[in-house]
Amino acid sequence: MRAFPRDPAAYRELVAERFRWSTWEALIGDRDLVIDRPTCEPHPDHPEIIYPLDYGYIPGTVSTDGEPIDCFVGTGNQGLVGAILTTDYREGDREAKLLINCTPPEIYMAHGFINFDRTLLEGVLVLRTPMHTLWGDA
Repeated sequence: MRAFPRDPAAYRELVAERFRWSTWEALIGDRDLVIDRPTCEPHPDHPEIIYPLDYGYIPGTVSTDGEPIDCFVGTGNQGLVGAILTTDYREGDREAKLLINCTPPEIYMAHGFINFDRTLLEGVLVLRTPMHTLWGDA
């Protein structure tokens, strides 16, 4: 059995290869999404944090933090394009935040948002397909 690396960036290739992208996309289609933090809205507990994209969750799912799986939702139509593997140093947990219908600029924006202060929250971007193919769809 393959040992899991400590560095989240080392998971990028493993997740990209083994993540069940189509299964998750079908689940999202079945359950839909709940947007609880629309674009430009402040975080409910930290009003200085403003969401750059719609942010929500997939109902009926559970992430490692005990809450539903989070997602950023963009303005494109590419479906599930990737995930950001996060480490929350305040809460001491790791989880994936899915990127749904995000255009390349929105992917960069979500990634930058997660990594704004890496002493609090850090994320590693994992894409379903290479970024250059997404630019062709933009």
